[in-house]
Amino acid sequence: MMEPRIPKYQWGQPVVAIGDMYNDGSFPEQAEDALLVSEGSTGEVVQVGHHEESNTPVYMVEFQGGIVVGCLEEEITPK
Repeated sequence: MMEPRIPKYQWGQPVVAIGDMYNDGSFPEQAEDALLVSEGSTGEVVQVGHHEESNTPVYMVEFQGGIVVGCLEEEITPK
């Protein structure tokens, strides 16, 4: 069994979206493929978890406007 990858980012850390983020079906109140977060939007890590199958960190990030999106390390960068 693989050991979980150590998270790069911590709770409360400000981050920026590297690219546009679209609804993958996680937001039933939004249209499928609707733009959730635009590239360059700033947010704050509000929770750090991990994806069971891949043992990679998953970050819950609250972006401008109050939307909270699950992000992978490849989708965000420190502000």
